[in-house]
Amino acid sequence: MATVELRFSALPEHVRTARLVAAAVARRAGVDEAVLDEVRLAVGEACTRAVGLHLSNGVNAPVRVVLTEEEKKFSIEVGDESPTSAALVSGSHAEADDEAEGEDEMGLAVISGLVDDVEVTSSETGGVIRMSWPTSREPLVS
Repeated sequence: MATVELRFSALPEHVRTARLVAAAVARRAGVDEAVLDEVRLAVGEACTRAVGLHLSNGVNAPVRVVLTEEEKKFSIEVGDESPTSAALVSGSHAEADDEAEGEDEMGLAVISGLVDDVEVTSSETGGVIRMSWPTSREPLVS
């Protein structure tokens, strides 16, 4: 099992880099070429969500992206350290304003439409979006 971990400052301009890295690692892991656009879009949505949560809550920690090649599966985890992740995922209006909640729901809906295997978890210390895709062949080894 090979893992690539990417951490980047919560700035919108870094989301594109995360998308490119995710697509390159997915291709190398054996994800079908027809699915790579979905990988790019889903990672872009997840990273954009994390960046937005960090910026709106004054979180200075980096956004985390972990890309993992497994035997017949490629997984990506995008993590944030925003305390409002739990409020957004649970729908608690006391901690999350309506606009932020609407944007969050839209981003999660897009991800759910792109990825069959997706899980969103959150706690007081942040949230994680886990996504995975099947691989159609053995990973490339250099």
